[in-house]
Amino acid sequence: MWCIAEIDEEYRNRMYNLLDLYAEDYNPDEPVICLDEKPKQLLGDARPSILMKKGSSEKYDYEYKRNGKSNIFVAVDFKGGKRDVTVTDRRTKKDFARYIKHLINNVFSDAKKLIIVLDNLNIHKKCD
Repeated sequence: MWCIAEIDEEYRNRMYNLLDLYAEDYNPDEPVICLDEKPKQLLGDARPSILMKKGSSEKYDYEYKRNGKSNIFVAVDFKGGKRDVTVTDRRTKKDFARYIKHLINNVFSDAKKLIIVLDNLNIHKKCD
């Protein structure tokens, strides 16, 4: 609740609509897909670790080398038991649009309609 200034009527209505959606019976023609993404740093060791010996655990340095970054898209159809994970170099509106196209064409191609639950991240809005 750290980003919600006030639980007002609009917030409650959206929350109850989402809870009602989750309570509906599963329809394979219209799966409910929860989608999120996460940027990740790609880290490497700055120094080699000291291997484990009998009676002593492996030792590794706290320093690391930054090897860039990437993004992870994850879509989950909990009731249908499907999930998709895709890694991209960036997290832009175009990357998001390509991921949605991938879901439609490859992962949920048999569905007639996808109901996608998203947060309010800026890349989820209309491209300019």
